[in-house]
Amino acid sequence: MEQNIEDIINMQALPEHVAIIMDGNRRWAKKNNLSTPQGHKEGAENLKRIAKFANKIGIKHLTVYAFSTENWKRSQEEVGAIMKLLKFYLLDFFNWSDENIKINVLGRIAELPKDLKDQIHKIEEKTKNNTGLVLNICFNYGGRDEIVTATKNIAQKVLDGELKIEDINEKLFSNYLYTANQPDPDLLIRTSGEERISNFLPWQISYSEFVFTDKFWPEYNEQEFLNSIQIYQKRTRRFGGNK
Repeated sequence: MEQNIEDIINMQALPEHVAIIMDGNRRWAKKNNLSTPQGHKEGAENLKRIAKFANKIGIKHLTVYAFSTENWKRSQEEVGAIMKLLKFYLLDFFNWSDENIKINVLGRIAELPKDLKDQIHKIEEKTKNNTGLVLNICFNYGGRDEIVTATKNIAQKVLDGELKIEDINEKLFSNYLYTANQPDPDLLIRTSGEERISNFLPWQISYSEFVFTDKFWPEYNEQEFLNSIQIYQKRTRRFGGNK
């Protein structure tokens, strides 16, 4: 970092929760004459860098879109490479405990291979008492599916007599989502020039500020992250009001 962080952003007005759609690994790889798996590897490396940096500057929650329920439609080679990468980075490459980062993996975890499920359980247990950044990795995740699953779980509680219809409100519904007990994202960032949410946190980002950047995810560095926060800090959040 050539500039002081305090010269770029207001450290007293940081977004508490940042969500990122990490897009552009494949296009970055193609641009650099690399294979798709190499693009995903560099994308995983960059997640490590950005997570450490977010923790350093005081962001409390970081939620990233790593693998959607729709991504299973990609080639078997690409899907296999992504699975191996997640296991590798959770298990061998980065000691998240040393960074005081808490890891949650959100999504349809029960459908993943057993060795990956076991590793997810280990890293969540290992980091559950960490008090720094909460890093939510959305893997085998779909936003509509999350809402449907929450609805089914609430309906079952009503059928079982554990909930009354009149008890159901937005706050209760939020507690049945994967992000229960966490604040909604203040800022959503999407890399690679695309300007859509792609079924990512549709309930939680209702009042988030969006920042889109043309940078591919592997080249979205700490300076770019600060630039996104700076854009966010220049806006006035209205939450549906007129102020």
